[in-house]
Amino acid sequence: MGNEGSISNINLLEGNIEQIQNRTNKTTIANFLLLGFGDHPELQTLLFLAFLTIYMITMVGNLILILLVVADPHLHTPMYFFLANLSCLEMCYTSTLLPRLLFSLWTRDRSISVNGCLVQYYFFGVLLSTECYLLAVMSYDRYLAICKPLHYTFLMNGKFCFWLIAGSWISGLVSNTVITCLELRLSFCGPPEIEHFFCDLAPVLKLSCSNTHPVETATFILASMDTIPTFLLTLICYTCIMTAIVGIPSTTGKKKSFSTCSSHLIVVTIFYGSLITVYLLQDSSQLGELKKAFSVFYTIVTPLLNPLIYSLRNKEVKESRRRAINKCAIFLRVH
Repeated sequence: MGNEGSISNINLLEGNIEQIQNRTNKTTIANFLLLGFGDHPELQTLLFLAFLTIYMITMVGNLILILLVVADPHLHTPMYFFLANLSCLEMCYTSTLLPRLLFSLWTRDRSISVNGCLVQYYFFGVLLSTECYLLAVMSYDRYLAICKPLHYTFLMNGKFCFWLIAGSWISGLVSNTVITCLELRLSFCGPPEIEHFFCDLAPVLKLSCSNTHPVETATFILASMDTIPTFLLTLICYTCIMTAIVGIPSTTGKKKSFSTCSSHLIVVTIFYGSLITVYLLQDSSQLGELKKAFSVFYTIVTPLLNPLIYSLRNKEVKESRRRAINKCAIFLRVH
């Protein structure tokens, strides 16, 4: 009897210890650690300087592009109205991610609150979805300009352009509001480490000790609605554009038509190429660094390249910049 009682007490004690360990392992956490580029401590200062330079060029370049479009009457066309909106979006987009990354690289403090992480993902998701719609709108604008030139002015009137922009933003807001509201209902457990430099959805969901199926299902449906139709519309528009350009008899006409859409085509290729690569690659330790590198392209490099590509390749933007510089020079000589 004594032995049986001792065995029973030992089993009970082991059961209590196991329950305590389970509760400890499932303790709700208040902060995440964004590991980012922490596995390369010797590169932290170099990465900080590189990303700081990129951030400054991105903000200044996109701001100059917006000011040129607003100030120059020659650029008051649907194409540049959409371009100015894209530049504004890119400034917000890069400001959602880079300041937090720069702070982490400078201070070595990689912690972020759970709520702060969800807020960052919300704005990132809204801006990413809106950019997909806006790039599709710009592709459609170029399609009408090249393939339907006689109807372009009538179709792309000011009211229609406004609703295209408003629809892009509203669509991005609605889908990501639903996803984030579902995310807010989750609880998160340790270890609180996110193998990324920002709060992307997939690595965050891995840390949840709640049922993530509703969030994953909603994300799959809404993300598919945001990306697949816009990507297909962009692809169809450029297929029609290339077909129309090939059919132009003169070489000068072909070059002129292609020059009006080449800048946008480069931006679209970089954005969708890196985005598709990131989300098609399987999650694994071997591909983790590769996915992180491609993530840098569509989150950081694309906003940087947008004003550079349009400034260097677009004749009207270059002429507008030259006129602005001449006006500034005259103003300085007079004063």
